Amino acid sequence: MHRFDTGGLENGVVNLVNHMPASAYRHAILAMTEVTEFRQRILRDDVEFISLHKPPGQGVWQYPKLYRIFRRLRPHIVHSRNLSALEAQAPAWAARVPARVHGEHGRDVGDLDGSNVRLQRARRLYRPFVHHYIALSRDLAGYLATKVHVPPDAMTQIYNGVDTSRFQPAAQGPLPITGCPFDPAQHWLAGTVGRMQAVKDQTTLARAFVRALAMAPALRGRLRLVMVGDGPLRAEAQAVLDEAGLADLAWLPGERRDIADVMRGLHAFVLPSIAEGISNTILEAMASGLPVLATAVGGNADLVDDGRTGAIVPASDVYAMAAQLVALASAPDRARALGQAGRQRVLERFSLHAMVTAYQSVYDQQLRRAGVAQQDP
Repeated sequence: MHRFDTGGLENGVVNLVNHMPASAYRHAILAMTEVTEFRQRILRDDVEFISLHKPPGQGVWQYPKLYRIFRRLRPHIVHSRNLSALEAQAPAWAARVPARVHGEHGRDVGDLDGSNVRLQRARRLYRPFVHHYIALSRDLAGYLATKVHVPPDAMTQIYNGVDTSRFQPAAQGPLPITGCPFDPAQHWLAGTVGRMQAVKDQTTLARAFVRALAMAPALRGRLRLVMVGDGPLRAEAQAVLDEAGLADLAWLPGERRDIADVMRGLHAFVLPSIAEGISNTILEAMASGLPVLATAVGGNADLVDDGRTGAIVPASDVYAMAAQLVALASAPDRARALGQAGRQRVLERFSLHAMVTAYQSVYDQQLRRAGVAQQDP
């Protein structure tokens, strides 16, 4: 992958490695740039971590290094994720790796609608090196089929899965979040979790919060905003709140590790992204029994059943997001029912077991296709 750091794609890798039976596969995690302390999330002690420290730009100069790594590791499978790591498929082919899989997890920041012809050509260029593709949403599966010309039998669509035992609602309702100045017994907390970068568009949520309180001033005594994460947009979102005089009604603590506890302290979850694949944080929020307000991008509508488990609004639409915030905060019983329905939907369709089983099935099938006999690692 490009970088092994906090993020949805990376969290999916953690879940896969930690929950795939140890007798099935060993794993090595290779970052084109660097592996960060996020590696501590991996619970297995037999995983090798490799950082290439690749500079920006074309990675052809990394081919010899990748080739040597693959010849040393002698993997049965190389699984690249997203365009930034797709170039690893060529040296994997040269190193005679038997099975080569590529996953598309979300849109590129500079190609939110998938119309960038240059990026389509880049994916088609590497197409002969890839045996099988995994798309995380129906949207991405359609892109691979129509723009990259991947045939149906060379592609599998697999939703992310969530650990429903780790992410589950508190039995007696939302619990206080450590360090948070708001009391969920008195306040109604709408929150978001994620890297605070342009693609996540947290400034739209900050503006929607300001607009919601202007639309429904009576909510000022109850409605509170929680924005967990760090990055360039943290200061921008804080500036929006400061300018509106609402800084005391919002909490922006930066990055946190106790995300499951944060979720259990909220009343609703909001994802204002302008691009997504299949969002792990949406699944974690749903598993935590929260109604989800998300934008109509990527695979969000695959997860959130509009009107039944939450609401879907247009991306970057401050007014629509504000209106839904008001609707949820003004009807807490309905919001609670939406969250309960979301939890049930996750249990039925987006379990971690289903995801791990699907990935292992793809790996096993590709090894059978390659005529490789599987052995205990």
